[in-house]
Amino acid sequence: MELLFDVDCFKKSDRALYLALGNFDGIHMGHKELINRAVSHAQANQGISAAFIFEPHPIKVLRPEKAPKMLITAERKAHLLKELGLDILIYQEFTRDISYWTPEHFAREILADKLAAREVFVGFNYSFGHKGQGTPELLRVLGKDLGFGVQVIPPVEVQGHLVSSSLIRQLLKNGDIPNAAAMLGYEPMLQAQVVPGENRGASLGFPTANLKFSEDLIIPGPGVYAARIIIDQKVYKSVVNIGTKPTFHDNYPLTVEVHIIDFSGDVYGAEIELVFVRKIRDEKKFASIQELVEQIGKDREQAIDITS
Repeated sequence: MELLFDVDCFKKSDRALYLALGNFDGIHMGHKELINRAVSHAQANQGISAAFIFEPHPIKVLRPEKAPKMLITAERKAHLLKELGLDILIYQEFTRDISYWTPEHFAREILADKLAAREVFVGFNYSFGHKGQGTPELLRVLGKDLGFGVQVIPPVEVQGHLVSSSLIRQLLKNGDIPNAAAMLGYEPMLQAQVVPGENRGASLGFPTANLKFSEDLIIPGPGVYAARIIIDQKVYKSVVNIGTKPTFHDNYPLTVEVHIIDFSGDVYGAEIELVFVRKIRDEKKFASIQELVEQIGKDREQAIDITS
């Protein structure tokens, strides 16, 4: 897959362009339906499949205080799109100047003139242009005038619920990993770096790795989780604690700590991937250190069973 960071880097080809539009946060089951449609049409017509994505998310620029946490990084998004068979991914920097583009300007200048799209694929709730005034219906009208077709992908449901990034974020906040995974089409994953922590876990007999991750990313709600951790392309079972360590602190920042099962070695500074499988229990304040240690032992056994 070719990765471009500005629409001006795109070079027109004799092959027709089949273009997917959206932010595609998470590349969930709805997004996959849209991308698959663009890819299949391109392949059937010996064309080129592409996606055009504004980065960062427009809300991050226009109303940062309202910006939602992202499900995945831009790098992870590119990786997933490549796996779906996309030929070209165009990341276009979003600016305040771009926010004033009218729907007509975007359709004419970007879709028709710079990209020469043969067909454009959007979700049923896609919006574009100044203040989101553009709708799929308007895009169809503009496409007829400008020479490109428009396909609107209907809603995708999983287990009777409409798939959306906002619902997936809520499921993760609630610690509902299985249902979030069903809507994503894969188990939720967090990319992070191992950093020094309090080193208390080792003294309890359960050494942990403290994780630092982008503040733009969403993490599951507080609790203890069964997970898999990927270090240097090797996969290990693990127990993850997300919380504020109430047994030891009255007021402590939210942290993500991982006890890596059957692992020994120095991982400080390592870039890892943490794949969440299921929530084991809520975080709680224990009456004694011994009670906590006993519970961690039980959590460890549960995590082994869950990730086996």
